[in-house]
Amino acid sequence: MNIGPYSLRNNIFVAPMAGVTDRPFRQLCKQLGAGYAVSEMAASNPRLWATEKSARRTNHAGEMEPKAVQIAGADPAMLAECAKFNVDRGAQIIDINMGCPVKKVCNSWCGSALLQDEKLVGAILDRVVAAVDVPVTLKFRTGWNRLNKNALAIAKIAQSSGIAMLTLHGRTRADGYGGAAEYETIAAVKAAVSIPVVANGDITTPDKAKFVLEATKADAVMIGRAAQGRPWIFREIEYFLRTGEYLPAPSIAEVRMLMDEHLRAHYAFYGEFIGVRTARKHIGWYVRDLVGGEEFRRKMNRLESCDAQLAAVDNFFESQLAYGERLQYRFAEEKMAA
Repeated sequence: MNIGPYSLRNNIFVAPMAGVTDRPFRQLCKQLGAGYAVSEMAASNPRLWATEKSARRTNHAGEMEPKAVQIAGADPAMLAECAKFNVDRGAQIIDINMGCPVKKVCNSWCGSALLQDEKLVGAILDRVVAAVDVPVTLKFRTGWNRLNKNALAIAKIAQSSGIAMLTLHGRTRADGYGGAAEYETIAAVKAAVSIPVVANGDITTPDKAKFVLEATKADAVMIGRAAQGRPWIFREIEYFLRTGEYLPAPSIAEVRMLMDEHLRAHYAFYGEFIGVRTARKHIGWYVRDLVGGEEFRRKMNRLESCDAQLAAVDNFFESQLAYGERLQYRFAEEKMAA
């Protein structure tokens, strides 16, 4: 599929996740089969643009194209300036966040809080689309709460504003990340607009990706939390959609290599002090369902240097070879206890 002039290699995307989808992680997901990835959310307030955190979030040096930046805010003029600022820094696609349910974001009338004001939504989309000469996309939710679902109205406003693609998470703002995502609203939006629609929410397996694509007729799926610690999920889904067959779990040797590459890129991106600390969550996700993973995570969280982390991770995966050449998840612990 295409976003504006950009042809994507497949329709399996990485969701923008604050504190997760930094450049090293996006690159890894693309390397392992993701057709598209969007940066972490960047604030529209110009006072924050020069901060180290914002600079890292919009750093796309060497990244596979197209380079997409997600922006968040509530002021149309400020968001338009933020879009121009990021395009000047190399962004090839601008994504507007109207999906984040986090309280500190919604309390500032950003993210999914904006869905309560359709007039403001239209003003933001019109202003941002007019401000830049690159495709502008929108990520949003089904509504503010289950009694106030207005995704259809928002989708039509977006299409009229010139938005190039919609990504819809199958929950309301009030749902947060609880309960189960629903796909009926995504299907209704897809049927109502002519621009591409991406389905998001609870897509955790190849089978679920196929089900959601068929149920919604969406053009693509977007994977979020299921990719944490499992970036190879993109190639698993791509292979299943193409062949109807399942890829085997990755080999221990491959995962050791991928983790070493990921961690070294992570340290280079953040520096040792921040890198060691922010790498802990990624390492925890990689090992959480493996034999001895929780005990290892607790010990690893006390390590204070890149070298110590790298050695510990390598030793942990060396120990996994006792259970086979490929990753074995929860059932491996059951096998040990038997």
